[in-house]
Amino acid sequence: MDDRVINILLVEDDDVDVMTVKRAFQKANITNPLYVAHNGLEALELLRKQDIPAQRRLVLLDVNMPKMNGIEFLREVRADPALQQMSVVVLTTSNEERDRIEAFKLNVAGYLLKPVTFSQFAEVMSTINKYWALMEMP
Repeated sequence: MDDRVINILLVEDDDVDVMTVKRAFQKANITNPLYVAHNGLEALELLRKQDIPAQRRLVLLDVNMPKMNGIEFLREVRADPALQQMSVVVLTTSNEERDRIEAFKLNVAGYLLKPVTFSQFAEVMSTINKYWALMEMP
């Protein structure tokens, strides 16, 4: 396995946003594996069952989701010794100050509002990919 590959888990309940992320990956020539969970419970199951390689994981996390929202997911991840060091970037439409504060209290690597246009979205995905490709991740 290439030691620069990033295993990206997108936790997003909106199918249109999932497709937008996939299109943005294609446009930016991002070849890292992309796994998708539609809520926090699905994401935890994928991570705990090791369906996603444990090395170099990055989570792109929406806040507003059914069953288990992004903040609840973050609390679970940070309380789990096997997952607590995992990098998480919030990618959401929530511009609520309380969500942002709570996310940073739970040690997110970043909090980004979803761009409105596809070209902006593709640029954000490309920037995230470049940044994490350079990072030294466990």
